Amino acid sequence: MRCVRGVCYIENVLSMNRKRIAVKSSAGPYSIVSGAGVIHRSAKEIAKLGKFSSVHVVSSPKVWRAVGKSVQRGLRLSKSGAVHLFDDAESAKNLRSVEHITRSLCRAGADRHSLVIAVGGGVVGDVAGFAAASYLRGVALVQIPTTLVAQVDSSIGGKTGVNLPEGKNLVGAFHPPQLVLTDPDLLTTLSDREFRGGLAEVIKHAVIADTQMFTFLEKNMEKVLRRDRQILGFLIPRNVQIKARVVSRDERESGLREILNYGHTFAHALESVTKYRRYQHGEAVAWGMIAAALLGHELGLTRANDVSRIVALIRQLGSLPPWPQVPPSTLLNAMRSDKKTRAGVLRFVLSPRIGQARSYDTVPLHVVERVLHFTPRLISASAKQSRGRNG
Repeated sequence: MRCVRGVCYIENVLSMNRKRIAVKSSAGPYSIVSGAGVIHRSAKEIAKLGKFSSVHVVSSPKVWRAVGKSVQRGLRLSKSGAVHLFDDAESAKNLRSVEHITRSLCRAGADRHSLVIAVGGGVVGDVAGFAAASYLRGVALVQIPTTLVAQVDSSIGGKTGVNLPEGKNLVGAFHPPQLVLTDPDLLTTLSDREFRGGLAEVIKHAVIADTQMFTFLEKNMEKVLRRDRQILGFLIPRNVQIKARVVSRDERESGLREILNYGHTFAHALESVTKYRRYQHGEAVAWGMIAAALLGHELGLTRANDVSRIVALIRQLGSLPPWPQVPPSTLLNAMRSDKKTRAGVLRFVLSPRIGQARSYDTVPLHVVERVLHFTPRLISASAKQSRGRNG
């Protein structure tokens, strides 16, 4: 057994106990309750928040078909309870969806003492959260994330928002939830693609904050990909703790919180130039982390061995949708809309060594262009060599 920052890594037997993790925010502290079966306690957990005049679930048709019955039973909602559905495709993460939800809330009689419960992945959480932040200048919010990326990342920290044609997450608000309920049993309906995409955010947390978890993933990725219940019972709360610690120290992304965007400057550009139709978010982040690792090496910051380990772990997730056939200059222009850009200067989160990360704003653009040029070629060549050896 090895313990790091109070978290014990056990190779064979991992705790499945329910965990309650506190997060500090300007609106007051809130809890993330994580563990198998948590969804069955959702009504009791929400009752601890106080009384609400009405409860409104916001989800998508696909998610609601998959988990709606379980959520309704856990929340003790009647079949006629207020459920507001919208398309949760990344291309629908826009102001039109916010208008659709808020008008639906209005027609259903939601008032300032109502509760909005977001049930779904990152798009549902971001859009429903922004709708809750905007409707009547803010109503209470609870997050019930149903994808891995939402459970370990996007449901935590209070960032809500939507995309513009000019870039990702450019309109939004900080609106912390009053509670997050994270149940790994809700992941059973995820496709392999969705699950593997969510693992990219798990790898990101390991790269920026936890060398021991990175090593754990290297040794146990086969079990992780099989969705081993004990492994997930350990990994999900551990990632929640990392995210919670960072956002508690920097809620408004004024400094430390930027490290959570490792790989995201590249990822958001990839999503933007492909009109949010080619990649799931985690897939774009996976490509982005490869590019960030290579950029760190080009700048003399990231050691070759660390780059190799990062790329090798990401490749265990399986093949990614191809890099877009656009000039590096097109991707570079898309990066200029990144929310970390200051006074027109691009900022990148890079990792000097596995387990650490920080932001850099003195990165020569010709180096970035070089990385954008050779990243897809390098990975493609490496994949061909691997297939040749296996053949």
